[in-house]
Amino acid sequence: MMKKIIVLFLVLYGFYSCENHIGDEEFEKINWKARQATIHNADSLEIGTSYLSVYSQIYSYSQHKTYNLTAMVSLRNTSVTDSIYLYNVDYYDTHGTLLKSYIKNPVFLAPMETLDIVINEADITGGTGSNFIFHWKTPKNCSEPIFEGVMTSTAGQQGLSFITQAKRIR
Repeated sequence: MMKKIIVLFLVLYGFYSCENHIGDEEFEKINWKARQATIHNADSLEIGTSYLSVYSQIYSYSQHKTYNLTAMVSLRNTSVTDSIYLYNVDYYDTHGTLLKSYIKNPVFLAPMETLDIVINEADITGGTGSNFIFHWKTPKNCSEPIFEGVMTSTAGQQGLSFITQAKRIR
């Protein structure tokens, strides 16, 4: 009988130790300070603002059950010749409360460069209606940046993924 209990304990411990634990710590992939740009007022830049919807959670079965998602926000410079500049990258929750401002000073994206911001699956502060606002500047006749959200989740053998695209609002 004692051997059965020990074997059962070892099997249960083995299952528990294989569980994936997602920490609450925030990992910031982008070194924003290293990307700071000095822009002179004499520079003739076009100004734009884009809105991107992002989902930290979606509803499942009813409005009372939610499903957590990992969100990757992709910031893309579509120009092959010019750097573009971001002045604000702000993350808001479902209720419109500012959760985080990612930059304090203008930063650059080199030609054809892509930066990613990741909202971890365990971070549900954004809720079901979170969003980003991007304030950007480009040289005249430069193509506009593209901002996309890629939301994913996997549980067991089920996977879920979808994308959103920013809309220029100014």
